[in-house]
Amino acid sequence: MKDYFGYTDKVCVVTGASSGMGKATVETLVDMGAKVYALDINPCNVEGIEKFIECNLAKREQIDEAFKQIPEHIDCFFGVAGLSGSKTDYRTTFDCNYTANMYITLNYLKQRMKSGDAIVYCTSTAGLEWKKFKKEQNKVVHAKTWEEVENVTRKIASSAPATFAYMYSKRCLSQFACEQAVEFAKLGIRINNVLPASTDTGMKQEFQDMIGSEEALIAQTGLAGRLAKSEEMAYPMVFLNSDMASFISGLDMVVDYTDTCLKVLGLKKNLEAVSATNPIICALAKKMMSKSTKNKALNPGKE
Repeated sequence: MKDYFGYTDKVCVVTGASSGMGKATVETLVDMGAKVYALDINPCNVEGIEKFIECNLAKREQIDEAFKQIPEHIDCFFGVAGLSGSKTDYRTTFDCNYTANMYITLNYLKQRMKSGDAIVYCTSTAGLEWKKFKKEQNKVVHAKTWEEVENVTRKIASSAPATFAYMYSKRCLSQFACEQAVEFAKLGIRINNVLPASTDTGMKQEFQDMIGSEEALIAQTGLAGRLAKSEEMAYPMVFLNSDMASFISGLDMVVDYTDTCLKVLGLKKNLEAVSATNPIICALAKKMMSKSTKNKALNPGKE
């Protein structure tokens, strides 16, 4: 049978490789014969990978050390790593979700990839409204260095709740991907996004706590009536970086089982169509989250 996906012996770099969507991506690539370099802060125990590299993606110096251990030519990059913000501060969350991908793309992928290679980022349906809020994102997305990103996000990082870093970082990444898809197309390199709905990963409980209940989380998956499986997000990413998608670039692939359709048709309220940086909204959100945390502390075991 012809190798339609074309992954045999290709050098593939996957971030967030130790669990959830990242691990499912690694497992799929290994099965397809790829040479996988797995990056994560926790060990990746998938048999058959080329190399596991411990790396905290919120730390630029660790990214630099990691890429010293990766071959000079990279065929495919999968930016899957992400943090919800419920267990990390704003800076760490934003840098892992956005700044790391920006830095890797501009400082390593642009130099180590050639025509025919491909990049996919795992953003989120939380980033769907990036076109509406471009003015909020422009300074971040147009920053070219790690320091510049830190400078333009310093104020919001000190005032907004860390969970707001999730939505903002995903919007920034979606816009970054769109803009860079145009630039990289001139080099023959494709860039696409996969925007997952709620998925049953190791961060399920974190998102469940943020949204209130498992039922509310499932409600973000359109008409599926269940959470997505990790592999149901990994497969679209693997497809987009494969030879089967050789003419697809600049795509926001929404994987949410009609959830977006329901919002577009006015059959469901779009709760994410809010500013991620407005001081008043951020202050209210921070106050509500603080109140919720206190209530949980006073009433342990109660939802």
